Amino acid sequence: MTPFYGFFHYLAATIHSMCFRGEVAGTENFPTDGPFLIASNHASHLDPPFVGSHVPRQMRFFARKSLWNNRMLGWWMNQVETIPVERDSGDIGAIKRVLQALAENRAVVLFPEGTRSQDGQLQKPKPGVGLMACKTGVPVVPCRLFGSFEAFGKGTSIPRFGTPVSIVFGPPIPASDYDDPKAGKARYELAAQRIMDRIAALSAPPERVI
Repeated sequence: MTPFYGFFHYLAATIHSMCFRGEVAGTENFPTDGPFLIASNHASHLDPPFVGSHVPRQMRFFARKSLWNNRMLGWWMNQVETIPVERDSGDIGAIKRVLQALAENRAVVLFPEGTRSQDGQLQKPKPGVGLMACKTGVPVVPCRLFGSFEAFGKGTSIPRFGTPVSIVFGPPIPASDYDDPKAGKARYELAAQRIMDRIAALSAPPERVI
């Protein structure tokens, strides 16, 4: 990690453990080397930093391109190597940046639903995550957050500190499990749905009894 990224990585981990302390399970499922994707549900602004704070390497994330209109915020996102994306436009530039990051043995966090859930429930995935996975053939680690919508979901102006946010990482999904080259035009949509199904299958970790 760069020192800049590392500072915010550990800051996010500290905020999670102190203000939204929940259980974290499955961190042993991260590949020890090589590129991979993390595909997670998305219900809150808390999701990207909390997911990234439990991965022991520097990740790359997405953010909507309009956020770079704020020069200070844009500068900060550049420092942590965030990838700008135009929503719902088939942003080829963003796709190329993801492919380049994976070619450099990096890891990337994707949110298959494309945007935050309105009610905390899982949404239908966009085919983009299937395209990126199939184009590279890298393993995809499914991830599911529990409680992040209740902590700071859409319609909430102030985070509800003290609300537990738990995170579960599942076993990596090999390309042979999500990619079907014979599916034709439905290939990427099918891959995205298979990945989303693995996310949906993850259960909340049991609470520890102290």
